[in-house]
Amino acid sequence: MKAVILAGGYGTRLSEETGVVPKPLLEIGGRPILWHIMKIYGAHGITDFVICCGYKGTLIKEYFLNYFNRNSDFTIDLSSNSVEITHTAIEPWRVTLADTGLETMTGGRIKRIAPYVGNETFCLTYGDGVSDIDIGKLVEFHRQQGTMATVTAVRQPGRFGTLDLSEDVTRVNAIREKSVLDGQTINGGFFVLEPSIFDLIEGDSTVWEEAPLQGLVSSGQLSVFRHGGFWQNMDTLRDKNLLQSMWDSNNPPWRIWN
Repeated sequence: MKAVILAGGYGTRLSEETGVVPKPLLEIGGRPILWHIMKIYGAHGITDFVICCGYKGTLIKEYFLNYFNRNSDFTIDLSSNSVEITHTAIEPWRVTLADTGLETMTGGRIKRIAPYVGNETFCLTYGDGVSDIDIGKLVEFHRQQGTMATVTAVRQPGRFGTLDLSEDVTRVNAIREKSVLDGQTINGGFFVLEPSIFDLIEGDSTVWEEAPLQGLVSSGQLSVFRHGGFWQNMDTLRDKNLLQSMWDSNNPPWRIWN
């Protein structure tokens, strides 16, 4: 199974830092938040990734092009111009880096990577949120529901789209913009999707969280996986500092890998 990560946005609420690098490359504990997300999936055996690049996407491509050397020890014999790898600590990842456009909306980015996913169930998440979610249980739940899509519902106050959940707690009734009077159950990303969702996306201007998700809700095809554990996104500098402080504590709750 592939995991698709949306990593092409401008990250405007972190403009003091994203003017230099794209938000998915902003570091927590000396590693990009993108790396942390991939480690979460990798801990559950998902190691085939499709990264939707956009804003400063060349920097994300360069990061992975140089990843092997950056994470290896090697000896260079200058006289023979040869390199001997003496130690390496490389994850068994396969990473597809797709340029999905500078101004493309989230739905359009998903539509553009359809050829890399093929006719298979796949995971999707945002390039700025970490969690201790059990991906294996999420995928199993999705298969049991038999719907086109599953979204992970998390508890978090703030500025995000809120979810109205049906009584049987496995379907979403509505998605709307959050107000301060709403409850705290929100879209936490970490979707599992069937390839049929590509038919719901018209093109680059489509916002995934609007017409496609609303269509899934209307047809009863959006299931909800409730995650009561840790979830935190990195939307502002305050969020970034919070995640860094958790990492510095030597026990960050999203570090589920060895």
